Amino acid sequence: MAAAAAAAAAAPTVRQLIQRHHQDLTQSERKFANALVEDYPNAGLTSITAAAKGAGVSTPVVARMVQKLGFKGYPQFHQALLQELQAKVSGPTERRAVWAAEAPDSHMLNRFAGAVTQNLAQTFANIDSVRFDDAARLLASDAGLYIVGGRITRSLAEYAFTHFQAIRPRVTHLTSSPATWPHYVLDMVAGDALLIFDMRRYEENLLRLAEIAAGRGVRLILITDQWASPVAGWAEATFHCWGEIPSAWDSNIATLSLIEALIVATQEERWPEARDRFERLDHLFEMTRLFRKP
Repeated sequence: MAAAAAAAAAAPTVRQLIQRHHQDLTQSERKFANALVEDYPNAGLTSITAAAKGAGVSTPVVARMVQKLGFKGYPQFHQALLQELQAKVSGPTERRAVWAAEAPDSHMLNRFAGAVTQNLAQTFANIDSVRFDDAARLLASDAGLYIVGGRITRSLAEYAFTHFQAIRPRVTHLTSSPATWPHYVLDMVAGDALLIFDMRRYEENLLRLAEIAAGRGVRLILITDQWASPVAGWAEATFHCWGEIPSAWDSNIATLSLIEALIVATQEERWPEARDRFERLDHLFEMTRLFRKP
């Protein structure tokens, strides 16, 4: 019994198998794989017929993809997802236990670098370029831009705010206290943009904020993990960032890279207005003497 448990713990997750075999999948199989990742693991916890219908593919497509991942059939695949359910809501201690069981016999630096590299590749491989460009245009528009993060991601939200504020006017960073959010919502109008960061464990306050803002005609951009925050149901653009590393915590390196890509794209959308803003900002910094010249 102990040996079976150890073998189950060491087995790769369905998500990891999708990462490994993504390049081997056909276009239709990738469509199902992407649908599964967007609603992981829920999209695969139904019958094979319902899972195929939900992804807009045929049942044989799902069957072939499951076999390419190494499963004998859909029932085995379904069972593997059920066993992963606990991992989705697990805390740092449980996540570290999984990584410790799967850890290869190599130095932490090598394992970390390998995980981060895979996260970056998977994140950017799953970004729709058209949706990315649309999001950059929204971020670069003259409409108001509001940015908010959660318990861990508020630092990412602040990083994004600092850069977007330098690129364009009318950028607001919502404080970390949800009790103050109604003050910001009061000034939101239809057509404004709200950039939300929400990673597992997903926060009910952010979901409620998204519902209220969307109800006022605010356009939502969500940056989340590979499983997708419930906020995705209200967002017109959702970007998934892979973040699992050999740690009790998830990595934000891929998320930060996506943010910087959006910052660059937004800057280019607003050039030369952004260039003029940079020059005026530098002049103000010179006046305040905050920085020492090289």
